[in-house]
This record gives sequence, structure tokens and C-alpha cells, in this order.
Amino acid sequence: MRSGSGLVTLGIPQSLNNSVIRIKPKEVMTLPLAETKEQTLGLSSYKKIKGLLQDADCLAIGPGLGKNDATWKLVRRVISATDKDIVIDADGLNALAGHLKLLYAMRHKPAIKVLAPHPGEMSRLCGLSIEKIQKNRKDIAKKFAKDYNVCIVLKGFRTEVCDPSGRHYTNHTGNPGMATAGSGDVLTGMIAAFLGQGLDGFEAARYAVYLHGLAGDLAAKEKTQLGMIASDIIDKIPEAIKRCS
Repeated sequence: MRSGSGLVTLGIPQSLNNSVIRIKPKEVMTLPLAETKEQTLGLSSYKKIKGLLQDADCLAIGPGLGKNDATWKLVRRVISATDKDIVIDADGLNALAGHLKLLYAMRHKPAIKVLAPHPGEMSRLCGLSIEKIQKNRKDIAKKFAKDYNVCIVLKGFRTEVCDPSGRHYTNHTGNPGMATAGSGDVLTGMIAAFLGQGLDGFEAARYAVYLHGLAGDLAAKEKTQLGMIASDIIDKIPEAIKRCS
């Protein structure tokens, strides 16, 4: 919402809804969904998610989902069935590991797909070691983007953004203090916000990565790199946008 989304709806396990309502920003809506015994999203919640997506511009999926098998089946079903632009991160990526045929089968769909792995998630996706990925970040990201017709945001020091056409951007904003829990989830939300406002996958990811890093740099000046947390980055997004407007 700090990046321009007009409406955000958060899909959560139904038993957690009342707790989340008490702590979430007032502007964010919640959608209670059927859950597993482990209180993760259940496969039977698909119909409700499908209904919500009819009116949505973009879907972000992955952060906070957990590693339940039924939840991962739900993730794969949603990803394969939706015709909306989509950002896949965290456990959304883990759910795709070993199931790249699904992603390949979707390569001709017009919907934009942005994948935002850190090196560990990229390793699980493509079966390469983290060491090899880190030594060949740009080339591996470019190949994956082309092979599966997706935009890749390979996070880390000097985040790489690549799209299927060969466009490439290496980011130079950000600092080590951003290696904190939730920072990557903030980036996911920013990419989704820009997709929802009509930017193509590469531009949405490039601007989000740049502004995310700039917001982190602004937060570090105020909080220090050591003391910065993810919500500090969110607080600085408007200032980062203002500086670039």
C-alpha cells in the first residue's frame, strides 16, 4: 500500500483471522481461508481464492505460507490456474521446486510472472549449488528467465533483474542491514504494487528493487544498519518514491 496499491486483501488461515485483525494495518482487508491441522492454508480454500482473484489486478503468493504438503499443492494449483499477473516468493518458490514442468507449461500465458528467489531458493529451483549461483548470478538468472518466460529477481548483494527478452538490470542501492527478517517480503509487496499499476514485469521489478534498496539506505541513516528492521524499510518507501519522482 505504501507503493501505491489501492486495495490489499491478505489471505490467511481462518483460525488466525481475529488475531491478525488486531495487529494488521487498518487499511488491509483479510480473507479467512480453510486451513490444515497445522493452521496453514488448505487445498479446499482454492474456490474462495479463485473468487477473490476475479476482481484482483495482481497476486503475490509465498511469504509466510509454511511447508505443509497440502498448502504447496494449493500454491501450485493457484499458480497454474490464474490468469492474473503474479509475484512468487518464499514458500511459493519452494512449492515449485521439483515442479518446473508446471512453470514451463505456463510459458505461453500472457500473464506476467515474477519470481523473486534468494540464492538458496534459486538453488532449490534449478538444482545448482548456491556457490555456483553466486559465481554466475547474472547468467543463471538470464537463462532461467528465458527458459520459463518469467522475470527473475535474484536477490542478494547487487540484486539481478532479468526478463525473457534479455533485458537485465543490476541494482546498486541497499545495504547489509537489509538482511533482516521480512525485508524480502517487503520487496514482494512492492513488485506486486507496481504490477497492479500497469508496469510490465521487468519495469515493476526494476523499480521495486531500486526503491526497496533506497528505502533501506534511508532507514539505515536513521536507525543504523544494525538496528534496522523490515518495517523501517516500509516507513521509508514514500520518501524513496518522492526522491525519484
